[in-house]
Amino acid sequence: MFGLASDIVTRATRLIFVDREDPALWTIAVDGRVVGTLLCEAGVRRLAWFKDADPRLTAYADPLDDDVEALAAALGGRLGRPVCLESLPS
Repeated sequence: MFGLASDIVTRATRLIFVDREDPALWTIAVDGRVVGTLLCEAGVRRLAWFKDADPRLTAYADPLDDDVEALAAALGGRLGRPVCLESLPS
């Protein structure tokens, strides 16, 4: 039950933060390990990868839109494993 509640809160937070003009920071994790970040600031979205991030992720060059769920799915598709984006409080 807690997992479902946490998932609902995470999804609601994503919707709120993506539409805001304030800076928003997301971690990008694979298998529980953070490999990069997504920064949303003044309508611009940027990906930043840590040194040991998988090259299949770092090569991602598709446009970034407001759909964080779609980005996680696209990155997961490239990698062949689930990719999790979690918003951090700003």
